[in-house]
Amino acid sequence: MSRTVNGSAQTPGPVLAAYRYCESITGLEARNFAYGIRLLPAAKRQAMSALYAFSRRVDDIGDGDLAPAVKQERLDETRALLGRVREGAVAYDDTDPVAVALTDAARRFPIPLGGLDELIDGVQMDLRGESYETWDDLAAYCRCVAGAIGRLSLGVFGTVPGVRGAERAPEHADTLGLALQLTNILRDVREDAASGRTYLPANDLAKFGCSEGFGSATPPPGADFAGLIEFEVRRARSLFASGYQLLPLLDRRSGACVAAMAGIYRRLLDRIAADPEAVLRGRVSLPGREKAYVAVRGLAGFDTRRAARRRV
Repeated sequence: MSRTVNGSAQTPGPVLAAYRYCESITGLEARNFAYGIRLLPAAKRQAMSALYAFSRRVDDIGDGDLAPAVKQERLDETRALLGRVREGAVAYDDTDPVAVALTDAARRFPIPLGGLDELIDGVQMDLRGESYETWDDLAAYCRCVAGAIGRLSLGVFGTVPGVRGAERAPEHADTLGLALQLTNILRDVREDAASGRTYLPANDLAKFGCSEGFGSATPPPGADFAGLIEFEVRRARSLFASGYQLLPLLDRRSGACVAAMAGIYRRLLDRIAADPEAVLRGRVSLPGREKAYVAVRGLAGFDTRRAARRRV
C-alpha cells in the first residue's frame, strides 16, 4: 500500500488519512492506552492506533445495545473484513479507514492478525454469557481479549536483535495482557454485575463467600470481599512480575510504551488493593497527572532496568 518513489517509501494520502482517523479514535477512547503509544515513533504509533481502532470496533459491538443476533451478525461481518485485511484485499482508497490503516500496518509489520480472530472469539464468549469456574477457565478468556492484544502489539514492537530470551517474548506479552485484563475485571466488578456478568472464577467467589454477587455498594452479608480482592490482587501482581520480563527484550521506545501502559494498570491495582470496597462504590481510576508521571517514568526506563535486573 506504500509506494516507492526515487528509492523512498511514499504513503498515499488516503492511507495517511486512515491512520489519522485511527489515531483520533485512540486519543478519544483509549484513556490508558494512549499514554503509552504517544511514546512510539510515528510508524509504530500509527500501526498501534490501527490495531486499537479495529479492536475497539469489536469491543463496541459486544458492549453495545444491539440484540444478540444482530451483534453476532456484526461480529461475523467484522471477521470477514479481517479476512480481507489478512489477504491484502483492502485497497488504499477503500471507504473503511480502519481496514485501510490495518492493512497497511500489516504490510509494514509482522502482526499476527490471528490475534484479532481471538478477540472476536472472546467477545462471542461474552455474547453466550459464559461464566468461569476456575482461574484456568478465566485465563482462557483473558488470553482471547487481552493476551492476544499483547501478542499483536509485539508484532509492531519487535524485539532487540540478538537479545537473550527473545523466543519467550510472545509468552511474556500474553501474560502481561492477562495482568491488565484481571485488573480491569477487578475495577469493573460492580459495573459488570449490573449487566448480569460475573467474570471472577466461581471457585474464588465461593471460597470468600461472595457467590451472591455484587449488586450494591456493600459486599454480600457475611462475605469476605476484602479477602477476595486481596487474593485476586496477588494473582495479578504475579502476572505483572512475569509479564514485565518482556521489557528488556524491546527497544527503548517500545519498552517505554509498554512500561507506561502496564504501569498505569499496576498503579490502578495498587489503589484497588488499598481500598478493596472502592470498586463497589464506583470506577477506580487514576488522575491524568499520575498517568503522565507513569509515562515519563516509562520513557526514563526505570521499570525496564528493574525488569532487566530480575532476569540476571
